[in-house]
Amino acid sequence: MTKSRFIKTLLVLTLLAFPAVAKSPALPKMKADPARISISGLSSGAFMAVQYDVAFSSEVTGVGVVAGGPYNCAFVNVGGITTCMEGTPIGAASYAAATGFAALGQIDAPSNLAAGKVYLFSGTDDTVVHQTVMNAVRDFYQAAGVPAGNLSYVSDVPAGHAFVSPQYGNLCATNAAPYVNECTVNGTLYDQPGAILAWIYGALQPRAATPAAKPVPFDQSAFATALSGLAATGYVYIPPACKTSGGKGCAVHVVFHGCKQGAGEVKDAIFSKTGYNEWADSNKLILLYPQIDPTSFPINPEGCWDWWGYTGLNFQTRGGAQLAAIHAMVQHLTGQ
Repeated sequence: MTKSRFIKTLLVLTLLAFPAVAKSPALPKMKADPARISISGLSSGAFMAVQYDVAFSSEVTGVGVVAGGPYNCAFVNVGGITTCMEGTPIGAASYAAATGFAALGQIDAPSNLAAGKVYLFSGTDDTVVHQTVMNAVRDFYQAAGVPAGNLSYVSDVPAGHAFVSPQYGNLCATNAAPYVNECTVNGTLYDQPGAILAWIYGALQPRAATPAAKPVPFDQSAFATALSGLAATGYVYIPPACKTSGGKGCAVHVVFHGCKQGAGEVKDAIFSKTGYNEWADSNKLILLYPQIDPTSFPINPEGCWDWWGYTGLNFQTRGGAQLAAIHAMVQHLTGQ
């Protein structure tokens, strides 16, 4: 065998041993309504939802925060991460931090927050993020001028650390994977996705018994840097009516999963089973489910969204690696 033929054979064998990883399709380009963007999340995803709401407050209609913490919490409270999960953070300190970042031009003006709708949820049996932390989220939004009529705080349901689904999950008080629980309130399974969306957008059309479409994967690498910690693949649910119209007349809602809750850990538990998609078809909602993977570098072994700085000290600003990536995805869906 000649040297050149040997090299070609070796190259072929190498390619067979290490096949190329196929990328997911690109995120569809849509023209959804940029005035109807909203977000929600659980745990680290709830911290992320608050960060997104604050950083891009001029663009966000409303936010749902389930077992999360106030803006820039780990850097304005003694005790850092521990205080922001188990202690008593100071909501006013978070608002002061937001004011400071806005003065530097790194986030939108916090005064925009007063016009948004805010849904907060803290289960009485949550042993991961204590209710004192969610009280600080309430205090933060009150400091931002959100009127009582725009703020809903559900704090009396005996739920563990989880999204609360009307159709899937563990017993209500459970604090374990997949971090989706079923809870009965006043004799009926509590529909948290419906409660969040109705609080933000007003009265909704009835939810579908079965979604008319399915969430589809898309390539997140087009929006993220290598050190952002984002997974290669995210998911998006586009109702048939929005697909037909190219997104015109449709809203966009971003759902941030929590730690240990990405698709690599819990499969489709979040983007298919929580109950958000059932509301999408009849209410023209495009649902974006961005994903984080556990990584060694950046150091994020539990696949959490960054609310303490593992991607860089600007994580809580518009220039933060994760916030910038999600914002680019949202702009892609709204044709901007």
